[in-house]
Amino acid sequence: MTDAPSASGRPRSVAPGPPPFVEPPPGWEFLLTDQGLAALAEATLELESGAAPDAVNRRLRTLGRAPEEAAALLTQAQLRERARAKFGPLASELLFTPAGLEQASRISVSRGHAARFSDAGCERVADLGCGIGTESIAMLEQGIAPEAVELDGFTARLAEHNLATVAARRGSRAPRVRTADAVDVDLSGIDGAFLDPARRTAGHRETRRLSSPDDYSPSLDFAFGIGSRMPTGVKLGPGLDRDLIPGEAEAQWVSVDGHVVETALWFGALARPGIARAALVHRGGAIHEMTASGDAPDVDVRSMGEYLYEPDGAVIRARLIGALAEHLGAGMMSAGIAYLTGDELIATPFAQTFRLLERLPVKEKALRRALAARGIGTLEIKKRGADVDPAALRARLRLRGAEHATLLLTRDETGKHCALLAERC
Repeated sequence: MTDAPSASGRPRSVAPGPPPFVEPPPGWEFLLTDQGLAALAEATLELESGAAPDAVNRRLRTLGRAPEEAAALLTQAQLRERARAKFGPLASELLFTPAGLEQASRISVSRGHAARFSDAGCERVADLGCGIGTESIAMLEQGIAPEAVELDGFTARLAEHNLATVAARRGSRAPRVRTADAVDVDLSGIDGAFLDPARRTAGHRETRRLSSPDDYSPSLDFAFGIGSRMPTGVKLGPGLDRDLIPGEAEAQWVSVDGHVVETALWFGALARPGIARAALVHRGGAIHEMTASGDAPDVDVRSMGEYLYEPDGAVIRARLIGALAEHLGAGMMSAGIAYLTGDELIATPFAQTFRLLERLPVKEKALRRALAARGIGTLEIKKRGADVDPAALRARLRLRGAEHATLLLTRDETGKHCALLAERC
């Protein structure tokens, strides 16, 4: 056993030896045969056409498929259905594991990663911990030669299938996927590296998320060490402890349609000069970005205006609320709360905007009467700075009526709780 420093600076034991082998679920080997892929294509098409999973399973059994093969085909077809949200139509041709799909980036986000490497002139990039191959797929599309490495042998075989599928579309050579531990890979002749450290326990399904960055595989220390030597991108969770971000890295928080999906750290030639913080927002198929040389200080609290802006989660995580406020000519709604308020309606992809209609009573009985008097039967409840369960409150309000509105539970410029009736702009 040898000791290596962890991301938190504490020694951590690292055991040498071959990569662990995780047995694939029963029947999943069949998916990698020509017969299995043909059967899977049929099952996928059936689900896409609206067939019930039970009906698909019965048909597979009627055709003589062994129970474990039928289960594998149905599970994989359902994974493809779920994967459409991340991969679009391409999902119908790829193979997944539940854990691999959970950790995989959306293909639109991965294409942004690959573009960084392409813009930096990287031609061969090591995809260390490639999972099901999403990043390598995006690299192939950019004309980059991926050197894909995956610790789990079965996942590596699925990734190799996925890369071969995309390479065939492009008429290019299918890359191999090497089964190895990222820490053992020789990076000689490589122009750059991308790492997506595993944040779940080993396995193909029923995995759990790791809570400590010290448990990431490979470790953050290893990933950041590569970043000190070559152009490197490291994909991490959106809730990454900011104290772990190296000073030389560009930190970019990425959201897709309002959901923050990752923190990406960029090193070397991939880090843009003068940019330390970035919020990248994918919304409605368009991409927008806000950048700064560092955290933006909050602006002053002001009295409530006609409009309330709720910054996108990527803007909040990047601590660029103050920069957004300056752009909008807005102020903080209340100290320490990520709501902005202003007098003008300014369209922005970096925030949801609400027109404030009136201030309602905070006490629940009075609030229920006020909503009933206005005939509001459908109510979106949003809160910041208020200790309330929106779903439970909605049930207790016993809403009836044909009108719909948004209720914002927060604090005003004095720090006092307030209930604001609003409409989305």
